[in-house]
Amino acid sequence: MSQISTWKERLQTQMADDLAHEIDIFEGQMELRKQGKLDEKVFAETRLRRGVYGQRYDNGQRHDGAQTQTLAYPSSDIVKGPDTLWDAPGMMRIKIPFGGLTAVQLDVMAQLAEEYADDILHVTTRQDIQLHFVHIEDTPDLMRRLAAVGITTLEACGNSVRNVTACPLAGVCHTETFDVTPYSKALAYYLLGHDDVQDFGRKVKIAFSGCEHEACALVKMHDVGFLARVKEHDGELKRGFDIYVGGGLGTVPHQARLLAEFVSEEEIFPVSQAVARVFARHGEKRNRNRARLKFLVAQVGIEEFRRLVAEERETLPYDPRWTAYLDDLPNYSETPARPPIRLEDFSASEEYKNWQRTNVYWQRQPGYATVTVNLPLGDLSSEQAFQLADIAREYVGDNLRTTVEQNIVLRWVAEADLPALYEALTAVNLGAPGAGTIVDITSCPGTDTCKLGIASSRGLAGELRTRLAAQNATLPQAVKDLRIKISGCFNSCGQHHVADIGFFGNSRRRNNRTVPHFQVVLGGKWQENAGSYGLAVGAVPSKKVPEVLDAITSRYVVERERSENFQEWIGRLGKKEVRDMLTPFTEIPLYEADKTFYSDWGDPREFGIGDMGVGECAGEVITLFSFEIAKAEGILFDALLALDDADYALADERAYQAMILAARALVRNQFLDVGDNPADIVNEFRQRFYDTQLFYDRYAKGKFARYLFARHENPNPGLDLDSVRQLVEEANLFIEACHACDARLAGALAGGVSL
Repeated sequence: MSQISTWKERLQTQMADDLAHEIDIFEGQMELRKQGKLDEKVFAETRLRRGVYGQRYDNGQRHDGAQTQTLAYPSSDIVKGPDTLWDAPGMMRIKIPFGGLTAVQLDVMAQLAEEYADDILHVTTRQDIQLHFVHIEDTPDLMRRLAAVGITTLEACGNSVRNVTACPLAGVCHTETFDVTPYSKALAYYLLGHDDVQDFGRKVKIAFSGCEHEACALVKMHDVGFLARVKEHDGELKRGFDIYVGGGLGTVPHQARLLAEFVSEEEIFPVSQAVARVFARHGEKRNRNRARLKFLVAQVGIEEFRRLVAEERETLPYDPRWTAYLDDLPNYSETPARPPIRLEDFSASEEYKNWQRTNVYWQRQPGYATVTVNLPLGDLSSEQAFQLADIAREYVGDNLRTTVEQNIVLRWVAEADLPALYEALTAVNLGAPGAGTIVDITSCPGTDTCKLGIASSRGLAGELRTRLAAQNATLPQAVKDLRIKISGCFNSCGQHHVADIGFFGNSRRRNNRTVPHFQVVLGGKWQENAGSYGLAVGAVPSKKVPEVLDAITSRYVVERERSENFQEWIGRLGKKEVRDMLTPFTEIPLYEADKTFYSDWGDPREFGIGDMGVGECAGEVITLFSFEIAKAEGILFDALLALDDADYALADERAYQAMILAARALVRNQFLDVGDNPADIVNEFRQRFYDTQLFYDRYAKGKFARYLFARHENPNPGLDLDSVRQLVEEANLFIEACHACDARLAGALAGGVSL
C-alpha cells in the first residue's frame, strides 16, 4: 500500500527553489524550538519574518460573537519537553506585492482559509491577506501551497521590509504620471531576503504612487515613498521618482520628508539599498519605541540623512540587478479577458445605479472599467473567495488587486459586462455599494485578535457601517465623501490619522470600573498622498461614538461654506469649539444606571484591558548574528534528517552549508558585503577571525575553525555513514564555537575592551 504523499513531496517541483529552501529551514527551526534547542526570542523573530504571528488569546468573543481561542505562540511555556507541541492558533500574514492577485492564487488562499483557518480571508491596510486561527504546525504546508502559486509569506512581519504597496488603479488611472506597478513589484522582490534588510531595529514600509494629488498609495506616511515623475533629458521624457523618507503613523505620526527629487529609474534600487543600510547602521536597536526610520530622520535631520545615504550609495558594491529589471518593463502588460464593448442603454435599477456611482471607476482605456468589491471590515469568506475567483475568470481573468482600504478591485471589466457582473456579485453577497464613501470604513483587528487592542475597532466599525448604510439614500453628498478610519489603540494600524474622522481605542475609569472609549481624531487628509494628519480632540465612551458621528456630520453639513471641505471646516471651527461640541458626549453614567457603557461593541462581557499583551508587530530586537546563525542551525537539523534517511550526499551538503552560514553570520558583524559565495566567506572568516585569533578560546585554540577549512578544501569523497556523521558533528561544534565567539566579542565590547 503506497503512503500518502506530503505537501512538500507533492509540490516540490512547483515551488521556486529559494522559497522551498526557506520553508525547509523554518520547518527545521520549528523542530529545534520544540526540542528546546533554539532560543525563544530568536525563534519568535524567525517565525515573524515568515509571517507567523501571535494573536490575542483572551478566550472571549469576536465582534460577531464567534468564540476566540487560546494562543501559545509568544509564550515562554511553549516548550515543556522534547515531545511537547504547541497547538493554539495564531495568524498567518501573506504578502501580496502591490496587491496583485490571480484567480488561482485567490482559489488557493480560499482553500487555506477553509482548511487551516476560520474560513475568513482578511484584507489588510497594506494589501496583504491575513488568515487567523492558524495552528503553527500547519504553517510549513500552508507556506508550500502558497509558494506553489508564486506567493510568499517571507518578511511579512518582523523587523523587515514589509509588503510593498501601490495604487490599485496603477496602469488604468486618468491622472497618473505612469504605471508604477512593475517598479513596485521589482523592488519588492529585489529587497526580499536581501542582506541589507536583515539588521533593522523595526519594520520598514514602502509605497509607490503614480499621482501627486490623489490618495493612491499614501507615500507621505511611509518609511520610504516613491512618487512617479517624468523629466525631459536630451529631448526625451525620462522616468523617475521623487523619494520620500521618514514618514509613519503610530503614537506620534511623522510626515515623510523629501530625500531626493527625481531619482532615475536606474537608481531607485541602489538608493533604496543605501537607505536600508543607513537605517541598519544608525537606527535605534534597543528602544523599540524609537526604532523606526522616522525617528532616525527626525534625530539627524533630513540634510544629514541625505548625506549619509549619498555616502552609502557611493560605497555600494555594484549589483547588476539594479538595472536588469528595466529590460522587462517594455514587456509588462495586463491582458483583458474580454474585448472593450461599450455599455448600451438598458433599464437599470436604482440599486444598480447606486452601485455604479460608488463602485465603478471608468478606466482611461476606452470601453473598460475597474470595479471595487466592497468588503465589510476587509473580510471575505472562503466560499465568497472561491466564488469571486470564478467571477474573475469569467470577466477579468487574473486582473485582481487588493487595496489599502481593505477591498478588492476587478480591473479591465468590459463596460458591456457591468450589469451581469453586478448581478453575479450580488448573488454571492459581494455587490454592496458605497466603496470609497463614508460607509466604506477602514478598521484594524482591534480586540478581536490583536494583543495590543484596547477597544473593539471592528465592533465599532461594524456598528457604524450598519447605521450609515441604512441612511445611505438620505446622506448629503458632502457626508458621503468623508472617510472614517478606526484603530483599536494608539498605534494607528487603522490609519486614523489620515481620515477625515478617525477614532482610536483607549479607556477611562468610573467608580473602579473600566469603560471602553475612543479618542476622536479630526481633519486628517487622505488626498495628496496622506497630505496631513488629523489631531486628537477628545475621548468619548465607545457607546457614544455613533451619536458623536451624527453630531459632527450634521453640523458640518449645516455650517460648511460653499465648496469648503472637511479639513477646512475643522480648521475654521477651532479646537475649542470642537471640544465643546464633544463635551456633552463624554459623561459616563453609573454602572447601576446603564451597564451597556461598561461593555464594548459586539461583546457582552464587562470591559477590561487585562488581556492585553506585548505586541508582535516588530518582534524582539534580535542581533544580526543571532538571526543568521539560526538559519545555520535550521540547515544543520536538515542534515540530521538526511542522515536518518541515509541520504548521505544531502546530509554532507547541508552540514557544509550550515558551517558556511555560521561563518557568514560572524563575518557580517564586521563586513556586511561578504555575499554568499562560500570561497569568499571562508576567506573573510579566516582573515578576520582565525588569523587574528578572535575565534580562539582557551581550550580549542581554533580547532573548530579547521573543521570548516577541511570540508571547504576537501569535499567528502566517501559519503558513507561514518564520514558524514562525523561532518555533521563537526558542523555542530563549529556552530557552537561561533556562538561562543560572538558572545566573547559582545562581552568585550560591553566592557570597553578594544578588539
